[in-house]
Amino acid sequence: MPKFHSDIGLIGLAVMGQNLALNIADHGFQVSVYNRTTEKTAKFLAGNPATPGGLVGATTLQEFVRSLTRPRRIILLVQAGGPTDAVIDGLIPLLEQGDIIIDGGNAKWTDTIRREKALREKGLRFIGSGVSGGETGARFGPALMPGGDPAAYKELEPIWNAIAAKVDAKTGRPIPGAAPGIPVSGGVPCATYIGPDGAGHYVKMIHNGIEYGDMQMICEAYYLIRSLLGLKAEEIGAVFAEWNKGVLDSYLIEITADILQQKDPVTKSKALVDVILDTAGQKGTGKWTSVNALDMGVPAPTVAEAVFARCLSALKEERVAAAKILKGPAKKKYRGARTALIQAIHDALYCSKICSYAQGFQLMREAQKEYNWTLNFGAIAQIWRGGCIIRAGFLQKITEAYGRNPRLANLLLDPYFNKTVKGAQENWRKVVALAAQHGVAAPTFGSALAYYDGYRTARLPANLLQAQRDYFGAHTYERVDQPRGKFFHLDWPEPARPQIQA
Repeated sequence: MPKFHSDIGLIGLAVMGQNLALNIADHGFQVSVYNRTTEKTAKFLAGNPATPGGLVGATTLQEFVRSLTRPRRIILLVQAGGPTDAVIDGLIPLLEQGDIIIDGGNAKWTDTIRREKALREKGLRFIGSGVSGGETGARFGPALMPGGDPAAYKELEPIWNAIAAKVDAKTGRPIPGAAPGIPVSGGVPCATYIGPDGAGHYVKMIHNGIEYGDMQMICEAYYLIRSLLGLKAEEIGAVFAEWNKGVLDSYLIEITADILQQKDPVTKSKALVDVILDTAGQKGTGKWTSVNALDMGVPAPTVAEAVFARCLSALKEERVAAAKILKGPAKKKYRGARTALIQAIHDALYCSKICSYAQGFQLMREAQKEYNWTLNFGAIAQIWRGGCIIRAGFLQKITEAYGRNPRLANLLLDPYFNKTVKGAQENWRKVVALAAQHGVAAPTFGSALAYYDGYRTARLPANLLQAQRDYFGAHTYERVDQPRGKFFHLDWPEPARPQIQA
């Protein structure tokens, strides 16, 4: 029988659950663990006999709950959706008023809103916390995005601050993780209270949507260098390694450089990336971001294009067949200077990245109105500086932008980002044009540029579109010489076509 002193409990001992439990124990907290398959619990405990805080195994939910100090704090790291609901339903009869359930999975924010309300009505408290950084982040320091009952988070905060990734208070740069059993000390934790009910999981979803965009944009940069200049994977890896020393400094650029320089362990001679099939998987959070943007009427085309690029990649057999029938421009060698083109692609990547993040933050700005949240965008960018997949030096610039103007409508309007895009857009446009001329698909580069051009345009062709809608559907229109909110309709079938105020 476990002793009744565990600081926190964790249910779900897949890779993420095991690593998070070890991270918590490394920081001196005793952790009770439970898995539906008791053999997995036993194997986990046997493999980790000594941790600073200690691990306590339980074979039943009842035993697990009894092992925890009050108020009980229970982390769920189980499959999102129905399995999470099933575990919660099993816990409810065993818990007492004030106990806290923390969902650390990739839950949909609307499910978190529903669960928080249902548990609150039963006297229980619920936190939906984004946990980003994959298995390595879970083990050595993730970025944590908790939302829910603020008083409940105060109970969890010492643990969350202890296990989170840390960044330097002055520079915002991540502090490197330590070895197992030696927690990172000092620095600012990459964890902060996001807001009520589903706010934490919503912000995690936006993080993942931005991640989709980042990854696709990097792939397009790689593909353009390869297609236009004919460089080998290893050479392109060296380019990315150099880029990682400047404004593009990020985890994703760093691992891309490493991936491109990796040899295939089977053939020993080919680059690993050259033997990997070009079909990408996805788990749905990018799609959630795009659907939510459509639902709220917020333009987020770059994330959507990144999702569609993965969908298109999955049509491998169709693409192979289509390649034999559909023809693009005749292949021709790029005649310009290699160094100049690589710099242009670098600039296109950075400008597209700025637009992608601008879309993500604009989406969060509208969501807080929809769900009655108050989000601190500078703090959100700060906690993404370490631990998470999109961690990058660039995020410090976003924190500084919202420090200058907390009510900033769009990142593109900040002086730093405005100046950056202004200085680099000639290269950006050159790259998008070259991609089209050479028949190289670059959907996120192109959509980001279209977003930029659309956002900076005072008068778009939507005037004609609205006239079309009024013509076939009597959907009305507003006039440039009348106040906003006054609507009119032209009686198109009538010979005189009189205008009617709606």
